[in-house]
Amino acid sequence: MATLAADIALTPAAAKRVAWIAERQSKPAILRLSVEGGGCSGFQYKFGLADGLEDGDTVVETDGVKLAVDDISLDLVRGCSVDFVDTLGGAHFTVENPNAASGCGCGSSFSV
Repeated sequence: MATLAADIALTPAAAKRVAWIAERQSKPAILRLSVEGGGCSGFQYKFGLADGLEDGDTVVETDGVKLAVDDISLDLVRGCSVDFVDTLGGAHFTVENPNAASGCGCGSSFSV
């Protein structure tokens, strides 16, 4: 069963972008954030639209859009905020992670 918690946050800008992508792909507005080994700094963030919630997920909802994190990844991103940034340099999801000791220049990987 999914757990609703304030351990993670999804900004309104990120929720709006997820809703836009989900609508175009005819999928539920559920963004899954997970952490995998690899990347420049040791761990890397992985984003994807989910078809549904899974047992053990921690979920937060913003403007009708859900952010889901599995229980293993949650230990590495607890307290994080997922945002969507659209600048002249490009558009992308970002993670502000208080657990990250360092990260790479592109922001897609981190170390603890």
